[in-house]
Amino acid sequence: MLAIVGWSGSGKTTLLEKLVARLAGAGLRVNIVKHSHHDIELEPPRKDSARLRLAGAAEVMIASPYRTAIMRELRGETEPSLAEHLQRLSPADLTLVEGYKWEALPKLEVYRPEVGKPALYPEDEHIVGVVSDVARPDDAGAGVAWLDLNDPDGVVDWLHGWLRNNPQVLVGTAVNK
Repeated sequence: MLAIVGWSGSGKTTLLEKLVARLAGAGLRVNIVKHSHHDIELEPPRKDSARLRLAGAAEVMIASPYRTAIMRELRGETEPSLAEHLQRLSPADLTLVEGYKWEALPKLEVYRPEVGKPALYPEDEHIVGVVSDVARPDDAGAGVAWLDLNDPDGVVDWLHGWLRNNPQVLVGTAVNK
């Protein structure tokens, strides 16, 4: 498991798209958990599943030959932890997590100074690498990999090496193959 973190607009999702395409193309099963601070609308409001959810169902599963989705209404409950979300996923070779900056898990930061926000790596000991479009600064610790944002193949190569050295990373009680 590896979290992809960075400020909004830094390119996290774009990088993830490139990584997932390459990793899945190489035969790896990749899961994604994406955190959002916003309300999530997954279906048009007048569809049957939305009507049933709005009527009071705790969870609604939509199942077809092409995909399955489960929508769970929290209705004032505490947001489930990352570990709880991971328990719902099928086993995978790699789970990439977008967001969850506060979690104590290995992270790859997407850092672009033009976003106007400070880098996270100086303050977060869990950041194992930075993907950026600027040269490595002098203050980047020796244990932090510095990768080129414009070279997704290089990031995938680094990721394969990182996975060989960290074959199983656990969060809470969730197990990721």
